[in-house]
Amino acid sequence: MEYTPISPFMRPISHAHLRVIERPEASVPARPVNKWELLRELSKAQAVFRVSERDLTVLQGLLSFFPDDALGGNAEMVVFPSNKAICERLNGMPCSTMRRHLARLVEAGLLQRRDSPNGKRYVRKHGEDRVAFGFDLSPLYCQSEEIARAAEAVREAEERVRRLREVVSLMRRDLAALAEFGDEVQPGLGLWDQLRDKAALIARALRRKLSIEDLAAYRADLEALLDQARNIIDGPETEEMNTDDAQSERHHHNSNKESIDFEPALEKSGAAGVPDVDTNEPMADADEQDTRHLPKIPLHLVIAACPSLKTFYQGEIRHWHQLFDAACHVRPAMGISASAWEEAQRFMGPEQASIVVAAMLERFADIRSPGGYLRALTTKAAAGEFSCGPMVMALIGRRNAA
Repeated sequence: MEYTPISPFMRPISHAHLRVIERPEASVPARPVNKWELLRELSKAQAVFRVSERDLTVLQGLLSFFPDDALGGNAEMVVFPSNKAICERLNGMPCSTMRRHLARLVEAGLLQRRDSPNGKRYVRKHGEDRVAFGFDLSPLYCQSEEIARAAEAVREAEERVRRLREVVSLMRRDLAALAEFGDEVQPGLGLWDQLRDKAALIARALRRKLSIEDLAAYRADLEALLDQARNIIDGPETEEMNTDDAQSERHHHNSNKESIDFEPALEKSGAAGVPDVDTNEPMADADEQDTRHLPKIPLHLVIAACPSLKTFYQGEIRHWHQLFDAACHVRPAMGISASAWEEAQRFMGPEQASIVVAAMLERFADIRSPGGYLRALTTKAAAGEFSCGPMVMALIGRRNAA
C-alpha cells in the first residue's frame, strides 16, 4: 500500500508538494524575484501549470499579505491571513470559493500549507526564533525560473501563430489579386472563380481565433492554388504585359523630377533630408487595409531590382507573401527594430514595406541608419506622400547604367 504523507493538521500532502520540498538546493534561484513580475509570468504560463484566472486572483491576494516586493533572500515566505481577511482582500469572494481556489494552487505545487496543531494561522516568537503557520510561498519562488521559461515558450508560440496568421492573410490577398488579374489575362477559366471563393472563405475564417494547425492547413491550400494560378498566368501574353508595365513605370519615373532626386538621398542620408516623391493614395483605415490593392509595380521588377535579397534569403519569391517573408528574415540583420518594422507595415502596408526593405538592402552600404531611414519613409507614407515605385525604378536605372 502506497504511503501518503500528511501535514500536522491531518491534511494529505500531494506529490506536487513533495517535489517542491525535495527540490535540491542547486535549483533554488540565486537571487530574489519580484513577486508581481513572477505573478505576471505565471499568468502568461497559467495553462502549463493548470491554474485559472480565478486561482491567480487568489494567489495575488495572498502575495499582497507578504510585506516585501521580492521573494527570496533570507526572509521567511509564510503568510498567515485568516480566511475572512483573504476574502475581504478579494472584494468579498465567498469563503467556499476562496478555499477551492487555494486547494488548486496547493495541488499545482505553487503553495504549501504549514498548518499549526489547531489549524489556525499565526506567528509565534520564542526568543530569537520565529515560527509562522499559514501558507508558504517558497514553492512559488523555487519554481520562478521554470515559470519564466514556460512564459517565454508561450510567447514564442504566440509569435509563431501571429506570424503565420499574417502570412496567411497576405497569401489570401495574393490569391484575390491573382484571380482578378487572371480574369483579365485569360477570361472564362473556372479557376478564377475558385480562387475568389477560396479567398472569401479564408477571409471569413481569419475573423476567428485559429490554431496554428488550422493556419498551417490554410497556408498549404493557398500555396497550391497560388502556384497553380501563377503557372497559368506566367505565359507569353503575361510576359508581354509585364514588359509594358515596366516601360510605363520607367516613363513615370523619368517624367517626375522629384523622384529622380530620391535615390541620391539614400547615400549617407540617415533618417533626415528625405525629399518628396510622387503621392500615393491615402492610407486606408483599419477595416479597409485587408482589401486594398497590391503595389502597382510588378513583383518581378522588384526582384530584378533587388538581387541582393536572394543572397540572404534562400526561399523562392514568386508571390507578395514570399517577399514579405524575405523582408521579415533580413530585417533584424539590417538593424531595423521590430517597432519600426511594424509601424512601416501599418502605414505602407506589408507589401510596400517589404519592397522598401528590399530596396534598402540593395543600397545598405550607403545608408547610415536603416531604422531611422525606414521611420522617415513611414512618416511620409502616413501623410500619403510616399510611393515605392521610384525607389525600385532608380535601382533598375543604376543597374542598367552600370
